[in-house]
Amino acid sequence: MSLARVHNFSISLDGFGTGEGQSKDLHFGHAGDRLHQWLFATRWWQQTGGTNGVDDAFAHEHTSSIGAEIMGAGKFGHPGWHEDPDWKGAWGPNPPFHTPVFVLTHQSRPSIEMEGGTTFHFIDASPAEALETARAAAGGRDVRIGGGPTVIRDFLAAGLIDHLHTVVVPILLGRGIRLWDGLEGIEQNYAIESVSSPSGVIHVTFTRTGA
Repeated sequence: MSLARVHNFSISLDGFGTGEGQSKDLHFGHAGDRLHQWLFATRWWQQTGGTNGVDDAFAHEHTSSIGAEIMGAGKFGHPGWHEDPDWKGAWGPNPPFHTPVFVLTHQSRPSIEMEGGTTFHFIDASPAEALETARAAAGGRDVRIGGGPTVIRDFLAAGLIDHLHTVVVPILLGRGIRLWDGLEGIEQNYAIESVSSPSGVIHVTFTRTGA
């Protein structure tokens, strides 16, 4: 069976995966792009430049053997996006997913086909149901659980994440949405490794024991 994986998910030192005050202009709220500056500096992101070190090696795993993604409504767009029938997401005309993407939302909407192989499908489903749907579309490859923090937390709580890659960024946000709330003891189910980067971030991976 294909695995459910999380890659390049950045959190602050105080555990926030996104800031407060998300809007059309501030996709990550008051955090801005501070959680993701390490990623933007990599060759994987820049394509024609960027760094080749530890950060770049981890960034490349984002697309390796991935056949579908599941994301929350907050990752797809800003609060109220469903009220604009022409809104096609916060990721531009060629989103960086290149697979079917299943957006968890209570708002029904026709699928949206984008450039580069990304098609957004909108489903109202539990984590287990969404994963079953995404696996059927992934063609035997793995499913990426893309976030935001609430979605990843729900999948972890349901015992559905096989591999989790978090990036601890040395900033304090103070407010927003935390990743780890309600997950006390979750580490007991995983083998954990950490790698420090010269950029200042720490890559922490959780691999389910036996996965």
